[in-house]
Amino acid sequence: MSESAASPSAASPSAASPSAASLSAASPSDAVADVIVVGAGPAGSSAAYHLARHGVDVLLLEKSEFPREKVCGDGLTPRAVRQLIGMGVDIDAEGWQRNSGVRFYASGLAVEIDWPESARFPGFGLTRSRHDFDELLARQAVKAGARLWTSAKVMEPVLDRNGRVRGVRAHVGPEKRPVTCEAPLVIAADGVSTRLAVALGVTRVTRRPMATAIRRYYRSPSRHDDPYLDIWADLRERHGAPLIPGYGWIFPMGDGRVNVGLGVIGQRSQGSWDTRALLDTWLARTPAGWGLRGEENAEGPLRGAALPMGHNRLPHYTRGMLLVGDAGGMVSPWNGEGIPYAMESGEVAAETAVYALARPAGPWRERILQRYPREIQRRNGGYYRLGNGWAALLRRPALASFVSRRVVTSPATMRVVIRLLTNLMDDRGDAVDRALSAAVRVVPVTTRAPRTRGSRPAGGR
Repeated sequence: MSESAASPSAASPSAASPSAASLSAASPSDAVADVIVVGAGPAGSSAAYHLARHGVDVLLLEKSEFPREKVCGDGLTPRAVRQLIGMGVDIDAEGWQRNSGVRFYASGLAVEIDWPESARFPGFGLTRSRHDFDELLARQAVKAGARLWTSAKVMEPVLDRNGRVRGVRAHVGPEKRPVTCEAPLVIAADGVSTRLAVALGVTRVTRRPMATAIRRYYRSPSRHDDPYLDIWADLRERHGAPLIPGYGWIFPMGDGRVNVGLGVIGQRSQGSWDTRALLDTWLARTPAGWGLRGEENAEGPLRGAALPMGHNRLPHYTRGMLLVGDAGGMVSPWNGEGIPYAMESGEVAAETAVYALARPAGPWRERILQRYPREIQRRNGGYYRLGNGWAALLRRPALASFVSRRVVTSPATMRVVIRLLTNLMDDRGDAVDRALSAAVRVVPVTTRAPRTRGSRPAGGR
C-alpha cells in the first residue's frame, strides 16, 4: 500500500532544486552537507524532514524530476496517517481521500471491518496518488530546511582510506554533470535495487520473502468514493485452482478513479506467476457495473514492481551509511505495506544521525550509529519475523484455503486480525492489543544477515 499538501506560498521542490546552469556556477561548498540522503521517496523525504527540523544541513538527492510515477496501491493505513500528522501534513487539503476501513472478499462473501482507533493511531485511513504524493513529501522536507536536488542520479558511494562512506558521486542535470557530494553520514533511501548498499556488499537475504505487485487505474464512478478499501483474498489462476499467496485490491481515489492491483508472494514451483493473467481473471469476477473489466475504463498503462519484505537486506547500518525504506527491505510481509515503515525508518535514522553528529568522529559517534539497526529491530523485528513465517505459510494451498474460508469471512476474527495485519497494536490499549503486542515482543530478532557456511556477514565491520 507509502504528503504534504504545502501552502500555496511554499516553494516547490523544483524551485528548490538547482538547475544545470546554477550547478555549473555553484561553489564546491554547495555539494557539502552534514548528511546526504539519497532518494526522495517516503523514506528519504521523511529522513530529510526530521534532520532539517533539528537544524542539520541535509542534502536530498533525487534521480527523477517531480511529479513522477511509482507503482503503489496508494492506500495509507492509520499507521501511515500517524506519520503524516507527525510531519505536519495537512491531510484535510484537496487530494486526500479518507476511508473508514477494509472490506474483505473471500468465498463469495464480503466482510466490512472498520479501522480500530486508539490513543496511538487514528481511526481512519487515506488514499493519495503516488504521482504527487512523493513530491508533497519532498516539499515538506524543503519547507523544514532541506536542500533538494532533482535529476541527481547517484552512481556510487565515496569512501575514505579506511573504507568508510564520506559522500557519493552523482550525475546531475540533463547533461549528467559529475558531482561529488560530501558528508560524514549518508542515508540510503534509493529503493529496492539500492545501488549504494550493494556497492558496500550489503546484499539481499534470499531466504526472506519478495513479492511482485502490479497496478492500474480505472475510471469507476460507482466505486471511486467508496468509504472502504477492498481486499480480495481468494486469487486463483482459474476456477477450482489452488489459492495464490497474495491478494487483489481496489482502492478509491475520490477523483473518479480507483487504483486496482494485486500482489503475490514469491514464485510458484514452475516459475514466475503471470500477474497480468491473474489480474484479468480476478477482475472478470467483479461486478460489471464497477467498470473494471477490459480496456474501456482503464487509464494509463499497467505497471509492476518488486516488494522487498521482512527486512530482507541486512545490516541496516554499516561504515557511515544507514539504510531506510525499501533499501532495507522494510515492506511488511504481513500485507505488502511499505510507506509507514519507510517513513518511520527515516525518522529513526534522522534521530540517530542528530545524536551521532553531536559527537566528534570516532568511537562514540560509531556507537551511537550502531544503535540504529537495534532500534529498527526493537520496533518491528519480531513483528517482521512472525510475518515472514506468515508469508511462508500462505504458500501452502491448504492453509491459504482455510484462511480464506474460515478467517477472512468471520467479522469477529477479522476485527482482531486486522490489527495484526496492519500493525495497529497499542501495548497500552485493550486486552487484545496487549496480548498481540506481548506475543510479538517475545520473538527473537537479529540485526545482521543470517550467516551461511564459509561466509562473512555482508557489510560487517
